[in-house]
Amino acid sequence: MRRKTRIPPAPLPQRDGVDAVRVRLPAEGPWDTVRAHLVARLSGAPPGTVDGMLAAGRIVGADGRAVTPDDPYVPGLYVWFHRELPAEVPVPFPLKVVYRDAHLVVADKPHFLATTPRGGHIAQTALTRLRRELGIPTLSPAHRLDRLTAGLVLFTVRPEERGAYQSLFRDRLVHKEYEAVARHDPSLALPRTVRSRILKERGVPAARQVAGEPNAVTRVELAEHREHDGLARYRLTPHTGQTHQLRVHLNALGVPILGDPLYPVVTGPRPADDFRRPLQLLARRLEFTDPVTGTEHRFRSGRTLTAWSAYPEWAGR
Repeated sequence: MRRKTRIPPAPLPQRDGVDAVRVRLPAEGPWDTVRAHLVARLSGAPPGTVDGMLAAGRIVGADGRAVTPDDPYVPGLYVWFHRELPAEVPVPFPLKVVYRDAHLVVADKPHFLATTPRGGHIAQTALTRLRRELGIPTLSPAHRLDRLTAGLVLFTVRPEERGAYQSLFRDRLVHKEYEAVARHDPSLALPRTVRSRILKERGVPAARQVAGEPNAVTRVELAEHREHDGLARYRLTPHTGQTHQLRVHLNALGVPILGDPLYPVVTGPRPADDFRRPLQLLARRLEFTDPVTGTEHRFRSGRTLTAWSAYPEWAGR
């Protein structure tokens, strides 16, 4: 059995709630120096970026020593640096903490706020905002919600306990309940359990259903519907956690979630400051037995889906 390589602790502190980037040099490659590899790896950065960071001593090894332009390439070596943060449009909605103790933070995330740093969303994420606002640099997510989905997200406080909470989601020991607003189809027989195989390919925005053994299971129930605008509120209970699972399954039933930019049709990207018509999907409930304290936790989001509570406002009329 191959022994798992131990990752050294980061020698750089967080900056504004954002961790330093960690890079591990590949086992093989044509590079003579650390600099040569980083120039190739960060080829999308403006010319001179790596040289400027090296000159300023901003790239360091595990011992905290600044990497020099002539440092030889060593396979498996770790280096760290802080990325230049992109200009981000602030997400103008509050991030509410619904529970906090020595082990957990449960937040009620708004639409449009990413859970963790990725791509062009770094400072405007739930993780970085909570680290700054709560003063907990060790805070880490136990799971994730899509940026467009609102609702409950669980974060862990102590790094040594993170695995125990992550295992709850991996082993399907968390009861998760979602709410969605979509068109009402009186011919759709509900409740039902949807089972399918979902494939999400890297670089392709939308996931798709394919033939094969099901890897995605969702219980779909009709919570209520109304005649005057033909909308319905659906209660969704996922038993698996495939990417975009709930969105794919409702779309497959012929009732795509309101505000979805991917299903049934992929639309063009929105401007960064366009917060109109959010996806009408909400992580409403989280219930589980705490693996550290044994406490029975039951959390409920206090958010509402505006297409249900105020459709003209959501639709921008």
